Amino acid sequence: MRKHLIIGIVALYVLWSVMDFIIHGMLLSSTYAATAGLWRPMEEMKMGVAYLTTLIAAICFTLIYAQGRAGSGWNGALQYGVYFGVATGISMGFGTYSVMPIPMSLAVSWFLGTLAEAVLGALLLHWAFRRFGGAA
Repeated sequence: MRKHLIIGIVALYVLWSVMDFIIHGMLLSSTYAATAGLWRPMEEMKMGVAYLTTLIAAICFTLIYAQGRAGSGWNGALQYGVYFGVATGISMGFGTYSVMPIPMSLAVSWFLGTLAEAVLGALLLHWAFRRFGGAA
């Protein structure tokens, strides 16, 4: 695997992990506490699965970017991030809202958080690919 792909994947994984901590661990903690009956207790959470999921998502996001958007400039990266973020954020937030009794505010927060992660992730990949040889 080429250097820009590895650096992009690692950087994206770190970015998304930090953003997940801020969004879910800090900003939404009171919402999760108020809806505690919907979630596993902390000691039963499968954090290894969560970290692996984030890694696989970062790999796929990076490879899709490399196939179709690398070299398309900052605007192309932004467009990719918005499209991906809306597509995944809709299902994350409102798809879950449609089948679980979560508050609408949580659905909106998940949607916006997912959108922000995708947009920042795509911009990060554009920078990494330019810096480390994957795109002009």
